[in-house]
Amino acid sequence: MWAQFTADARASYGFYGKDVDWEEVEALPRWRRPFFIAKQFFWALMMKLSPARRVLLLVALTLFILSSMRFQLSNGFVLDAKFEWFSALLLLLLLSLELADKVTMKRDLEIAREIQTWLVPSQPPDVPGGEIAFATRPQNSVAGDYYDAFYPTVGAAEGGRLMLVIADVAGKSVPAALLMATMQASLRTVAGEDAPLGVLVPRLNRYASAYSLDGRRFTTAVLAQYEHGTGILTYVNAGHNAPVLRRANGTLEELDKGGLPLGIEPDAAYEVGNACLHPGDVLIFFTDGCIEAFNAAGEEFGNKRWLAAICALPSGTAQESLHYLMRNVDQFVGATRQADDITCMIFRCK
Repeated sequence: MWAQFTADARASYGFYGKDVDWEEVEALPRWRRPFFIAKQFFWALMMKLSPARRVLLLVALTLFILSSMRFQLSNGFVLDAKFEWFSALLLLLLLSLELADKVTMKRDLEIAREIQTWLVPSQPPDVPGGEIAFATRPQNSVAGDYYDAFYPTVGAAEGGRLMLVIADVAGKSVPAALLMATMQASLRTVAGEDAPLGVLVPRLNRYASAYSLDGRRFTTAVLAQYEHGTGILTYVNAGHNAPVLRRANGTLEELDKGGLPLGIEPDAAYEVGNACLHPGDVLIFFTDGCIEAFNAAGEEFGNKRWLAAICALPSGTAQESLHYLMRNVDQFVGATRQADDITCMIFRCK
């Protein structure tokens, strides 16, 4: 319980601390800094309330302050104001109003989360000579991360190519989730035409650019097509964290060929990369939430620890490899609430 409390307190401090002018704090004498920070935090709290609730809070605080005062009147008469109960009731009313808003919003977000789960696979497809595992942990109820593994037209038995995708929409929560949904819809539409990546990715980029608010809502992504008959994987990395290919002999390769994130430049060119997968090779797709996960001290998990965990992957199934990587991240961060979505997808050749 204490760990959960400290995690919530740290998250709240970060939330309100974004509105504090820390440069101005550094310019003040040390003895004035606590008072200035307290004032800035109080003002940040006030600005996040509706006007009516600001008045309610000020009235409650005023009554609380008056309760500590005694007024000396004429003829030795002393007025001792006792407004603590009124102040407590007003604060309880304010808390109940804020809680009602939060519960309503939480319920709506849970519905949105349920809808969002329909857009990503619940079970990986069957792949001859391979297996897939994936996991995602949204920072909020809804996420801006997207992963997918599917056969766009025909299955593997008919010679179809497996499509592997991981993407991360810039931003958090509902806006990112909405753009993730449009990304999924446009990808499924274009991929259904069985277009090669050299055609598919530029089309996705033009669509994303039309709805990116002049590049402010871009999407990083890795899109790959795998042919199980030849073991050839073609891919395009659109500004995303480079997937790591761990060979059966333990060597690591990064899939970094591609171009800009989707939605920044409508006419951007993309380079198509290739890799040949062999039995025992493991391909790890991930979002930046994996390496930017942080612990209670604010220290990031980091790329070095992530690559070390990949190097130390035990032999086994794709699901066991996924559990091993996620356990490494979990043990590092503990109960610390994260600031970004964490998503990982693993493709293992058998």
